[in-house]
Amino acid sequence: MAFDLSAYFDKISKLKMVFRIIIFAATLILLIGLYIWLVYMPKTGEIAKTKTEIDRLERDIRLARVRARNLNKLEMNLAKTQEQLKFALTLLPTKSEIPNLLKSITKVGNDSNLDFLLFGPEKEVPKGFYVEIPISIKVLGNYHNVATFFDKVGKLDRIVNVANVSMIPIKEYSAILNTNCRALTYRFKEKKEVKDVGKKKKKKR
Repeated sequence: MAFDLSAYFDKISKLKMVFRIIIFAATLILLIGLYIWLVYMPKTGEIAKTKTEIDRLERDIRLARVRARNLNKLEMNLAKTQEQLKFALTLLPTKSEIPNLLKSITKVGNDSNLDFLLFGPEKEVPKGFYVEIPISIKVLGNYHNVATFFDKVGKLDRIVNVANVSMIPIKEYSAILNTNCRALTYRFKEKKEVKDVGKKKKKKR
């Protein structure tokens, strides 16, 4: 059965004004309700969802920026540490380089016009990440030559410290001194040595 719209409006036109106003208001409220239910609310939900997603993305971007700054800082610190390690490696020789270092010390002594009576590397002493190498030294020469020797040893590329120095004239009023001292040089521990130390500690436990 078809709905006659014109007949519907004719009936409404015959009603009193107050009823027509009520019907108009009800129709308007119904249309507004349908708009809110079918259009506004779904769009509002989508907007809220989109806003939440935007907030999340903004947080991710801020976090990414902070991480990027930290990464740059870490990379700079790593590069600095690598440079420091590289420099440290030039100061502390490896095990294979020790013989050349000892030769350098004796060459410096000979160049300083000293006669070696003793040049004896002693037992190595493990210390943390490095190994201490004591060397007993006895030389003959005048004070100037001994001082020159100590100065040149101190200027070597590798670390060599001289301690426990004693100087005694070979005879009364002689300018030639019998000099005893103890030189200390150092080298890095090799990976095998570090592993062996770790194994020993585990066994003790």
